[in-house]
Amino acid sequence: MFSREEAKKLRQDFWISFGKSFPRKWILHRTRIKDFAFKFHFEAKQAMVSMDLESQDLEKRIELWEKIVALRTILETEYLPNIQFNDSYILSNGKEISRIWVNMPNVSIYNKNTWQETMEFLWNNMDKLEAFYMEYEDIINP
Repeated sequence: MFSREEAKKLRQDFWISFGKSFPRKWILHRTRIKDFAFKFHFEAKQAMVSMDLESQDLEKRIELWEKIVALRTILETEYLPNIQFNDSYILSNGKEISRIWVNMPNVSIYNKNTWQETMEFLWNNMDKLEAFYMEYEDIINP
C-alpha cells in the first residue's frame, strides 16, 4: 500500500509522463458548450475517457444528451464500438451527470507496468472521441 504522498506522486508522475510521451493540445473543457467536457480518468482499477454533460439545468442537459444520442450509431460504428451511454451517471461525490465513455478495466495508476498500454488507450480513444465531436460539432452545438 502507498502513503497518501506516494500515491499523489505516482498520479503526478503518470500524467507528466503521459503529457511528454503523447504531447497534444486536447479540447477537454474548450467545447464552447457550458458544462460539457471531455475527461481523462485513470484510477486504481480502470482507465476511462469520457464526454461529460454536467449541467444541473436538467432541460439543457436533456437537450444536449438527445443530440448526442441521435448520433449514437455513427459514434459506435465509425469511432468507438465499445462506447457506453448513461443519462444518469452518479459521480463519487453524489452529483448526477450524463456520461458517454469507453473504459479499460484491469489497469492501475499505481502499477507502472500498466502505464504504457493505458497511455495508448487514453490517447487513441480520446483522439476518436474528439474527432467525432469535431465532425459533428455543428449538430451538437448549433
